[in-house]
Amino acid sequence: MRAAPRVVVSASLAYDYIMSFPGSFKDHILPDKAHVLSVSFLVDSLRRQRGGVGGNIAYNLALLGERAAVVGAAGPDFAEYRAIFDGLGIDTHLVPEVADQLTAYAFMMTDLAGNQIAAFYPGALDHAGEVDTVDVASQAVLGLVGATAPDAMRRHAAEFAGTGCKLVYDPSQQVVALPAEDIKAGVDAAWAVVGNDYELAMIAQKTGLTVEAIADRVSLVAVTFGESGSELRQDGEVVKIPAVPPDSLADPTGGGDAYRAGLLKGILLGLELPLVGRIAALTATYAIERHGTQEHVFAPEAFVARFDSAFPDYAGAISVGQFVIGNEVPTATIH
Repeated sequence: MRAAPRVVVSASLAYDYIMSFPGSFKDHILPDKAHVLSVSFLVDSLRRQRGGVGGNIAYNLALLGERAAVVGAAGPDFAEYRAIFDGLGIDTHLVPEVADQLTAYAFMMTDLAGNQIAAFYPGALDHAGEVDTVDVASQAVLGLVGATAPDAMRRHAAEFAGTGCKLVYDPSQQVVALPAEDIKAGVDAAWAVVGNDYELAMIAQKTGLTVEAIADRVSLVAVTFGESGSELRQDGEVVKIPAVPPDSLADPTGGGDAYRAGLLKGILLGLELPLVGRIAALTATYAIERHGTQEHVFAPEAFVARFDSAFPDYAGAISVGQFVIGNEVPTATIH
């Protein structure tokens, strides 16, 4: 029998439609006619790819040798997505199928200047809050609540923390939509809080909780700064983590989700913060080197070799066996 997942992730599952416009949006928008805006863009490429915060994190955890359980809701069109995840060993039994709604869809169109027009259809995701996570969370070590339907974020944050599972609270794109009381409740229940510098600034604006104030309330705070790296805060210590330069930057979308997966893996391995952050940073770089959030792949041997090359001061600090699915790596004592 397969062991119960050590990580459970409640966050969005979606299909991403990625379009490229071979020009500049600004050349087709008249500022003095913005009140009657009507534009149409002829795109030169269209790709449908698996995405969503929860799906991206679970995918990267699988590459890192960790089978996670994902929590959400999807439509009848999720069958292909589920089959791929089942093949990767990702537990999808807490993703019910809603017969009369489609899986969530994200539509993203980018011009040559990197500007983006996006739309998101939540679809079946609105039912994610109906999923009970108590059984799986009670057997897990870490539970991440990320951007998804607000009622699901409220419920699952409470369930994860209530079972003794260490809650990693990551409201990310939903910071704007969530009421301040929801964010405060998530922080108060959390073992760790994760966000980029903009998201954490928004949390401070809405709740009055600065990064320093959050660090006083939880055991770990992770703040990402894109190409400028990240920092981890724990017990009054601030550890700076450098970014790993990509061989070629294809698409920054999904880098943050990959970072979170690496962070969770490093915590489960019981490593010191400088190593935890560097595993996260390298995982993020793999993601941004490919178009699409689940299009990159790496083997444990390649990951460890690249880690040693990127961080020569820490060469030899991690081993291939720690990233192989099926290896019984002892769960760390997390304080």
